[in-house]
Amino acid sequence: MNRITENQDILIREVKFQDYEFFAKWEIDPEVTAFLSFDEDRSYEDVVNEAIRDKNDETKMDLTIVAKRTDKPIGRILVTRIDRHSDSLDVTKIYIGDPEERGKGLGEEVMRLLLAYFFTFMHMERVSLDYYTGNKKAQNLYEKLGFKSEGVARNATKKNGRYYDLNLMSMLRSEFFNK
Repeated sequence: MNRITENQDILIREVKFQDYEFFAKWEIDPEVTAFLSFDEDRSYEDVVNEAIRDKNDETKMDLTIVAKRTDKPIGRILVTRIDRHSDSLDVTKIYIGDPEERGKGLGEEVMRLLLAYFFTFMHMERVSLDYYTGNKKAQNLYEKLGFKSEGVARNATKKNGRYYDLNLMSMLRSEFFNK
């Protein structure tokens, strides 16, 4: 198991195969997927096939969020567009899937750990992300963390046959270290 980063409460590590059972369950939960681009008919096989397809892609990282006190997975992070030449990446999906762990501020804690890892250990210059229009929780969190708005990508994602706008945000290394 490759530990990516951790603090006293949270461990972020590379995915283990058994984690996909958790992901498959969470990725059909309307509370998790309300603002994520997972179709309602997503299955365990879809989750595993996607992971197998992406496993050797050096531009992606599939990570599991683990609660240290229980040593159980509680969420997932998908990082894409890792560009070592431009020193940039995109936090494409991030969620706390375990219903018992939601609403405890863990999303903010995880994002702070990730940003420190990306800027310090991966030497990234830019971290980007997006969120669905109307996802005020995400917007407030990302603004609180210091992300800057870059605009709206219209009809940028599709879920259950319907298109959605995505609000684009980014943070630069200097903004992270000068907070």
